[in-house]
Parts: sequence; structure tokens; C-alpha cells
Amino acid sequence: MNIGFALCGSFCTYDKVFPVMAALASEHRVIPIFSEAACTVDSRFGTAASHVEAAQKICGAAPLHTIAQVEPIGPKKLLDILIIAPCTGNTLAKLAHSIADTPVTMAAKSHLRNGRPVLIAVSTNDALAGAAENIGRLLARKHYYFVPFGQDDAIGKPTSLVADFSQIPQAMTEALAGRQLQPVLIGAWT
Repeated sequence: MNIGFALCGSFCTYDKVFPVMAALASEHRVIPIFSEAACTVDSRFGTAASHVEAAQKICGAAPLHTIAQVEPIGPKKLLDILIIAPCTGNTLAKLAHSIADTPVTMAAKSHLRNGRPVLIAVSTNDALAGAAENIGRLLARKHYYFVPFGQDDAIGKPTSLVADFSQIPQAMTEALAGRQLQPVLIGAWT
């Protein structure tokens, strides 16, 4: 199977995302895709170069990181599924409004033209605030599926939601069969 694995700029989740990417790459062809932030921003969670290097080592290919590189995904039917993990509030908003002006959103638009699934693993501090309507829009839209998510710090960050990244493989199996993994809402976790 050919899996697109797109990373957005929720850097604090990369330590949970990369092991899942590695597990999938041990069984499938995984094509890494990086948002501009993922590809260029250094943070307290590591440098952009170290993240690019990690993805390249795991997948055996350099991440796609430009609109021009990802546009052929749909016309060439390169992917069976596109996973966006982590998916930030910014990317959720763009997907919900069909805006394709980043490598990740263009990859999704291009991939969706074939009626194939996009699996979203949300990670955003405003999920129960400004991003809530975009999550709702995508939950109701055909070919979009979510990795189960919950509040990661209900007291300290009451509007934040993060996916349980360990459920990506199971959510992927369900999405490929046209089903949403349930329950989509999980209890608060740390």
C-alpha cells in the first residue's frame, strides 16, 4: 500500500508521530510530506533539519515540501490514503474551506480527486474554540476520517484536543474500508 504521511507544525507531538510513521513504513511504502512550518521551523522540540532527516531515514525518501511536488499525487494516483498527523488548526481551517495553498492542503485536494480517504490526527490548542466548526465540517464531509481524539490537558488548556496517535493504524484500516473508527471522542488523557 502507498501511504502519504503529512506532518504539520504541532512539533510537541512529533515524538508520538514518528514511531507510528516507522511502524507503517515497516509494512508499506510511506511518502513523507511536510508543511512549510514542519520543513523550516526550529522549535524547543527539535530542529526542522532533524525532523526532515528523521522522516527521510524512516521512509527512505526525502519529504515532499512544495505545492509543485505534491500536485501530481491525484493525477498519478500515487496514494491509497493520506494521513495528516499532526493536523493543526490552521490546516483544519484550510481543508474545511477547500483552500489548497500549502503542500499539505494541496496533497489533500489532489488526493481527494480520486475519492480516496484522508485521515486526520488533530492536534490544536483551539479545537474546542475557533477550530471546532472546522472539525465539524470535516467530520460531515465525505472521504475525511479522524483518528480518535480527546482533551490532553482539560485544566491547563481547556480548548485543546489531540489525537491518540497510537490509533492511526486502526483508524487507517477503518478509513480504507469507508468507516470512521469509533468512538471518535475519547476521554481526557495525559
